[in-house]
Amino acid sequence: MDLLAKFGPLLGQLAPSIATALGGPLAGVAVKTLSSALFGHEDGTEEQISEAMASATPDQLAAIKKIDADFKVQMKSLDIDLERIAAGDRDSARQMQRETKDWTPKALAFFITFGFFGALIWIMVFGIPQTGTEVLLMMLGSLSTSWTGVMQFYFGSSAGSKEKNSLLAAKDK
Repeated sequence: MDLLAKFGPLLGQLAPSIATALGGPLAGVAVKTLSSALFGHEDGTEEQISEAMASATPDQLAAIKKIDADFKVQMKSLDIDLERIAAGDRDSARQMQRETKDWTPKALAFFITFGFFGALIWIMVFGIPQTGTEVLLMMLGSLSTSWTGVMQFYFGSSAGSKEKNSLLAAKDK
C-alpha cells in the first residue's frame, strides 16, 4: 500500500494500530479511519489521504492519534486482534519456509546481516565519509530495520511474544 510506504514510520509512531491494519487484510477499514480523521468523512481516496498526510497540521496529526485509540477499541469490540493477525502472518511465513525449504530467505538474511554489520564496521574503522553521508545513514537505517525483521522471523519477536502465542493457541483449543 502506498500510504504505508510513504508514511509508515510516521503512522507507526502516531497511530500504530492503524499502521498495522494498513499492512494487512484490514487496510480498507484503516483507510476509512484515516479519511475520517483527516476529512471528517470516510470517502477519501488513498491519493487524497496521501496528499493530506504530506501537509497535515498538528491538529490533524492529533486527530489521527486520537482516532487510533478509537480504532483499537473498535477492533477489540469486533474481536479483531491486530497483533494476532501479524503473529499469524509471521507464522505462515515460517510454515511455508519449513515446507518449501526455499533458500531465498536464508540468502536474504545472510546478505542483510552482512550488509548491516559490514556498514557498521566500516563506519567504526574509517569513519563517516565526507560525501554521501545522508545516503549511507538512510541505508544503515533500512538495514537495521530489515535485520530486526530477520531476527523476528528466525527467533520470534521476544520471549514474551512466544509465551503470548502459546497462550493464544491454548485459548483457541
